[in-house]
Amino acid sequence: MQQFADFGDFKLQSGGVIHDFRLGYRTLGRLNADRSNAVLWPTWLGGKSKDLLQFIGPGKVVDTNNYYVVLVDAIGDGVSASPSNSKRQPLLKFPRFTIRDMVESEHRLAIEVLHLSHLHAVMGISMGGMQTFEWAAAYPDFMDIAITMAGSPQSTSFDKLLWTAQIDAIELDPAWNHGNPAGQLSRGFAVSEEIGSMNATSPAYRVAHTSPKDFDVFLAEMRKNAKGDGGTASDQIRQRQAIIALDIPDELGMTLGQVAKRVHARFLIIVSLQDHMVTSSPALEFAAATGAPVVILDSACGHLSFTCISLGPTVARFLADPTSVHSETLRDPGNH
Repeated sequence: MQQFADFGDFKLQSGGVIHDFRLGYRTLGRLNADRSNAVLWPTWLGGKSKDLLQFIGPGKVVDTNNYYVVLVDAIGDGVSASPSNSKRQPLLKFPRFTIRDMVESEHRLAIEVLHLSHLHAVMGISMGGMQTFEWAAAYPDFMDIAITMAGSPQSTSFDKLLWTAQIDAIELDPAWNHGNPAGQLSRGFAVSEEIGSMNATSPAYRVAHTSPKDFDVFLAEMRKNAKGDGGTASDQIRQRQAIIALDIPDELGMTLGQVAKRVHARFLIIVSLQDHMVTSSPALEFAAATGAPVVILDSACGHLSFTCISLGPTVARFLADPTSVHSETLRDPGNH
């Protein structure tokens, strides 16, 4: 069930304030007697906590027979405080926020609302993985385990180029009207979706799944579904700006290796070397500095490799016993 925590005025890293701040979340499973089995899982870019429900439950990635799971709607996802739902700070009047701001709101949820002084694990996919890195660096003693899937502690120039191109595409939509939307956006959204689709998987994936003669149909379907209003556009812009700004070493005034040594949680780092959306090199550098096991996904599915290769058993083993998982390569059985 969707729940909300109200924090009133929420101060950001920048010194700005989100008014009437509320954070969406869901809880599943039960806390054990010593309150040591809580797992926090924040959402990916544009995702909502309801999208994570598919991974939670008996026999799934996180088994609710063993863990108390907290799914969190990251700032700007349209459920938690966002440009699309703010009455006092609508659209781009909503201040810029960072991945660290997301983590600070989640930390307050854990401490003030759920009364959790410690977590068994923090984990996430993509932007959820970025929040996991930020959690471990900002609160190194708050969790035992951290699991990142297609996440990063630092956006590379390639990542920044991708997210900037998508923002530019949205803002060039004729209906965007310099941040004062005049109707529904479609063309800019379509171009943003084309850029996203091109980077979500890999060249080999698209070639295998869309023949040249089917391309026009593929493109028409994508464009038909690529529509949104000013609120949706503003949510997408602000979350992407948060990812562009992600740089934990710069934030802490350290090298990436020094950040890694600051972390106390046992890390499992899962990457795809064909990821064209979140470059894997910063996560791999972090893993090398901590000695964390790395699971490499060998799949043309690229950034979406977790949908093509089952990670449930590996993650479940690591949650139960971090020493039971070692670096390995998992290959796509479907040869996508």
